[in-house]
Amino acid sequence: PPPANAGRAPGPPDGGWGWVVVFGAFISIGFAYAFPKGLAIFFKEIQDFFDTSYGEIAWVSSIMLATTYGAGPISSILVNRYGSRPVVMFGGLLCGIGMVSAAFCNSILQLYICVGFITGLGLALNLQPSVIIIGKYFLKRRPIANGLAMAGSPVMLCTLAPLNQFLFDNFGWRGSFLILGAILLNCCVAGALFRPIGVATASVKTKVTERGKDALKEEVTEDAMEMSRPTTIPIENKTEEEGGKDCCEKINQYLDFSLFKHRGFLIYLIGNVLMFLGFFAPIVFLAPYAKHIGIDEYSAAFLLSILAIVDMVARPTTGIIANSKWVRPRIQYFFSFSIAFNGTCHLLCPLASGYTGLVIYSVFFGLAFGMVCAMLFETLMDLVGAARFTSAVGLVTIAECCTILLGPPIGGTLIDTFGDYKYMFIKCGVVMVLAGTFLFIMNYYNYRTLAKEQKERKAKEEDPKSVRTENEGRNNLNKETAQDGPEMEPLREEPEELKKEMNGT
Repeated sequence: PPPANAGRAPGPPDGGWGWVVVFGAFISIGFAYAFPKGLAIFFKEIQDFFDTSYGEIAWVSSIMLATTYGAGPISSILVNRYGSRPVVMFGGLLCGIGMVSAAFCNSILQLYICVGFITGLGLALNLQPSVIIIGKYFLKRRPIANGLAMAGSPVMLCTLAPLNQFLFDNFGWRGSFLILGAILLNCCVAGALFRPIGVATASVKTKVTERGKDALKEEVTEDAMEMSRPTTIPIENKTEEEGGKDCCEKINQYLDFSLFKHRGFLIYLIGNVLMFLGFFAPIVFLAPYAKHIGIDEYSAAFLLSILAIVDMVARPTTGIIANSKWVRPRIQYFFSFSIAFNGTCHLLCPLASGYTGLVIYSVFFGLAFGMVCAMLFETLMDLVGAARFTSAVGLVTIAECCTILLGPPIGGTLIDTFGDYKYMFIKCGVVMVLAGTFLFIMNYYNYRTLAKEQKERKAKEEDPKSVRTENEGRNNLNKETAQDGPEMEPLREEPEELKKEMNGT
């Protein structure tokens, strides 16, 4: 038989080529997050060109963001099947095709398809693989590596905001989309840097024995079911179910649906779904809002650059703070505070009067935005572990895409209805403060429950009397059932049925 560690990767190197991988993730994550926001520069002109409302034009970024997150399971499955490198390179190619096609669109519906769906799918194939491969290269320095990779978003946004305005002034929005399509092809170069690590990553292409795969698969399945199964039911061999796999079981090889029984994962999922209802709308409408109150185009675009510069510093700094021995054991509290702080900035935005007020708002918004983004995936990995992180990212993004899709259009509808941007900022602020409060309370409950469960488990392991008492009670119960005879037959058959059902799961 193959050795016990067949099909497994060695420990993360925490350096070396990993820093090159971080640079590649810096580029691909930067485009995935910054590109939908940078397109806001063109919204006012595209709105006038197609004679549409704020709500209709907001669907362009909204569909792109929702596709980027909603295609998370597809991206996760492809990464598990083929590895991060080819997936990112194919995603970069899709991004270029989508933007070049958008340059020839003649209706807003065609923009939804080319910019929203095609480019959004390409960005999805850039985002998840980049986050996943960092977890394979880093363990001890993972928060710092994630913070540096996530800093790609503000760097790209800081560059794209004035670049898009320059391209529009010289080439119009159609010529700008052609050039941006060529720029997005750099994601293919970033993907080429994602060298597979260890046997487990390379096995999607080459030569791991079937027994090695089955051994690894059985171990993951047992870990996933450990939380939910009763301790009194023994685990039997799975050879009966290997031959009769249906479609759902094959999908479950790539997406671990048992995560929906994980308490910490569910808390994270609910809080993030609520948060994304107000997360992207303020940054999408910041430049149009500045133009609306009479600020010139380059100054409006410079607000995004200010936000991006502060965000650029905030992300790696947050990663360093989150990696400290005081914060990392309770990183979920830090994440909850960041979300609530973000919402408070939006609530105070309507008080800003003039360009100076918007500059101050952009500084604090960039700080809060960078804090949230730097810990967005680190907190998820802290909850579920690196082994189940790939599936967790896919399941989280598909759940989040609904609120991401609705957030900017709801903000645009509020602007169209009231003719004022302040109601959009207030809505986003209230939603994010509620999300941060929910996560803080539920994470406190989760930490308390985990500590209690660990204490009970430790006490049970240290007390040999309780183990002996349980064994004696089980033996007495067997004797009583043997004496009672036929009347107790149904009670003896029921555990056997439970075993059969468990084995068939």
